[in-house]
Amino acid sequence: MGQLLLVRHGQASFGADDYDVLSETGWEQGRLLGASLAAQGVKPTAIVRGDMRRHRETAEAMVEAAGWSGTEVRVDAGWDEFDHVGLVSAYPDLPEGPLDRREFQQVFERATERWTSGLGEGYAETYAAFVDRVLGSLEAATADAGPGGTVVVVSSGGVIAVVVAALVLPAADPATAARLWSRFNTVTVNSSVTRVVVGSTGARMLTFNEHTHLAGDTVTYR
Repeated sequence: MGQLLLVRHGQASFGADDYDVLSETGWEQGRLLGASLAAQGVKPTAIVRGDMRRHRETAEAMVEAAGWSGTEVRVDAGWDEFDHVGLVSAYPDLPEGPLDRREFQQVFERATERWTSGLGEGYAETYAAFVDRVLGSLEAATADAGPGGTVVVVSSGGVIAVVVAALVLPAADPATAARLWSRFNTVTVNSSVTRVVVGSTGARMLTFNEHTHLAGDTVTYR
């Protein structure tokens, strides 16, 4: 039996000129996770990351702390997050001026509800296309895990939520799947691990959102 370890990237730089850069906390989260996985005896047969800077930096922090420098890190843009900035910008009732974290979260949740429902225009990628893209990369990573392999995937919260929703309720109608996605997406912790086992019947979720390697101020959601 193989396994996938789906890792959400460390904390990015909310409010900075470039969001796609890990904060100091994000780097520490990556190092803590790498050390924790190494202590558990995890030795990946493959490491895959999305094509975003926060994915790369999280993978770098993990690999260094875990001592996995001999394992090649492969890039698969299918694990990239959706464009949350474009999504919020397309929301018709966007308040004027800068938003603090709480205000942004409120607008973000309303904007993603509009996006997942298929309403409105102005999106570079529809929610349905996003889901198809993610599940295609999941299929490739599942094949890589094969019998007895361990694939570590560094991605984002929205992407991992797609995978979890699909595995928890594979026969769900699109509206139900979108509601599940939203529930999982809003609670995924930075640098958390979601474990998926791969057997003869395919992929099944074992755990969601593990973050026991974190404590205190290192537990963040955005």
